[in-house]
Amino acid sequence: MQILDKMIGKLLKRGELTIIGPDGTEHRYGSPDPELKPVTVRLADNRAAIQIVKDPALGTVEAWMDDRLRIEQGDILDLVCLIRRNSRWEERPGRSKWKPKTSRLRHYLNTLNSRVNAKKNVVHHYDVGNEIYRTFLDPDMQYSCGYFTDPGNSIEQAQLDKKAHVASKLCLEPGQRVVDLGCGWGGLALYLNRVADVDVLGVTLSKEQLAVARQRAADAGVSDRVKFELMDWRDVEGPFDRVVSIGMAEHLGTAYFETFFQKVKELLTPDGVSLIHTMGRMGKPGTTDRFMQKYIFPGGYLPSLSEMIVASEKARLIMADCEMLRLHYVYTLRAWYQRFKANHDEVVRLADERFYRLYAFYLAASSTMFSDGGMCVYQLQYLRSRDAAPMTRNYMIETEQRYSELAESPVEIPAQVALG
Repeated sequence: MQILDKMIGKLLKRGELTIIGPDGTEHRYGSPDPELKPVTVRLADNRAAIQIVKDPALGTVEAWMDDRLRIEQGDILDLVCLIRRNSRWEERPGRSKWKPKTSRLRHYLNTLNSRVNAKKNVVHHYDVGNEIYRTFLDPDMQYSCGYFTDPGNSIEQAQLDKKAHVASKLCLEPGQRVVDLGCGWGGLALYLNRVADVDVLGVTLSKEQLAVARQRAADAGVSDRVKFELMDWRDVEGPFDRVVSIGMAEHLGTAYFETFFQKVKELLTPDGVSLIHTMGRMGKPGTTDRFMQKYIFPGGYLPSLSEMIVASEKARLIMADCEMLRLHYVYTLRAWYQRFKANHDEVVRLADERFYRLYAFYLAASSTMFSDGGMCVYQLQYLRSRDAAPMTRNYMIETEQRYSELAESPVEIPAQVALG
C-alpha cells in the first residue's frame, strides 16, 4: 500500500478517489472536480495492491474481475475516467507513467499476424458469441465508431449516419463491384447495395459473423448481389471498383501495413477508390497495452497516421482525403457501455460475472482512450489515379445527404440467427 499510495498521490490531482486498504485504513486523493464523480474502492488483500503497482491497467482489471477490488462508490467507468483525466494526452509532457511501456520486440511478436495468427486472434474476439454483442450493439450490429451529427442522437441513428458518411466517400455508381474487407455481420455491405445499387463481396475470418451475414443477405433477397466469404484479406482476388475497410486495419499489425496497402492497390481497378476507416493514435507510433493484448485484441494495434502514410506511399496510393473523428467514438462507446451495463443479468447468463466485468472494463477504458487518451478514428480515402474522384469535396456532402434520405432504418437481425 505504501508504494501504491505514493504512486497515486503523484498522479491524482483532479477528482476524488478513496482507497480502503486491506486493513480498513482509508487513503484519500485529489480534490473535488465538477466533471468527475467521486470514487471509492476497497482492496481485499495486499496482492491486489501489488498487482496494480506492477501494471496499473492489467492489475486493476484482474483484481476487479476476481472481486478483490470492489467499487463501493461510483462504477468502473467513473474510476477509469478519474485516472485518465489526470493524465490527459494533450496536457502531459511525455509518456504516461501510469501505463508501463511494452517493449518494441514484444510488440512486434505480439502483432505478427500471419494467416494462422490472424484467424486465431479474430476467433478470440469475435467468436465469443453473437448473443454477447447483441447486448450492447445496435440492431444492425455495427461494431465500429458511429457518426454523431448531433451528440444527442441515438446509437442507431449514429450508425446509420456513419454508413452514409462512409458511402459518400466511395464515389459509388450502380453496378460497380465493391469488396468489404472485414465485413463484420454484413450491415455495411447490405447498406451499400441498398442505397447505391452495387454488388458487394464481404470477407471475414469469423464463422459466427459469416453465418449471420449470409442469412441477412438471404432474408433480404440479395444473396446473388451481396456475398460473404470466410477468407483472409490477403487471399481476396480482384479487380474491384471500390475497396472499403471498416475497423480491420487495427488487426493488421505493424509488419503488415505495407502488404495491406499494396493489396488494396492490387484489388482496385485503375480508376478505383478505397476508403479505410480505422482507430488510430494521434501521436507517434506506439505499442498495445498488455490488457488489450492479453484479453481483448490479441495481435491488435492502433496505427499512427504516419505509419499508414509511409506504408501507403510505398504502394503509390494517393491519399485524396483524410478526416479525423475526434469525439465520435466517445459517444459510441458510452452508449455501448450503458447498454452493456443495463444488460448485466443477460451477460452473466450467457457467460459469467467475470466476463461481464472484463467487457465492462474494456468498454469503459476504451471510451476514455478517446476522451482523454491519445486515440482517435481516421477515415482515409485512397485513389489509384489522381483524377478518379471529383476535384472538390462537395460531392461527399451532397451524396451523404442523398443516402441519408434513401436509407431505411436497419432491419433487426432475426433472433434465431443472432442468438443461436
